[in-house]
Amino acid sequence: MSRFPELGRGLAAVLTLALAVGQPAQATPAPDPEGVFPVDTIRFPVDTIRLTVESLDASESETREDKTVTVTLTSDVLFALDKADVTAKAEARLADVAEKIEKESAGGVIKIVGHTDDQGEKAYNLRLSKRRAEAVRAVLAELLAGKSVTFEATGYGEDKPRVPNLIDNRPSEKNRALNRRVEIVYNAG
Repeated sequence: MSRFPELGRGLAAVLTLALAVGQPAQATPAPDPEGVFPVDTIRFPVDTIRLTVESLDASESETREDKTVTVTLTSDVLFALDKADVTAKAEARLADVAEKIEKESAGGVIKIVGHTDDQGEKAYNLRLSKRRAEAVRAVLAELLAGKSVTFEATGYGEDKPRVPNLIDNRPSEKNRALNRRVEIVYNAG
């Protein structure tokens, strides 16, 4: 029985399933005289299946691709504006993430990646994203003390947006909020 990943308590979610198809669809047997293949005979060779569950407000998501799990939390969930101190509310959310890692992780390296939007100086954003990734690393390291995991904290600043910061050459506050995020990546056992 398949089980969908859980986000924070009480959150509704939107489910997205993406298939990375490595080759064109193939049909067997041959088409009928009009060149139509019965739908149930079409096969798609699938290289990768990516499953994403996202909160309705898009502030949290979880993506599974093969055994790699990425939990994404927007910075607005974790930090005050322009700060790198984890809020009390964020600590509770990170405790949920740590519990999930403890149950599912195969051990090894947990990567924590910080991102910002495009507002402000590029060098400042890079430093802020690194400080935020390090703050999340510190909380998770405390919560997972004694477990067979190590941590790697990295910041990319504004270099890897999730969505465009500008729409029709105008700033999109909604998109900028999505780009201010921290990703926690681990391998499931």
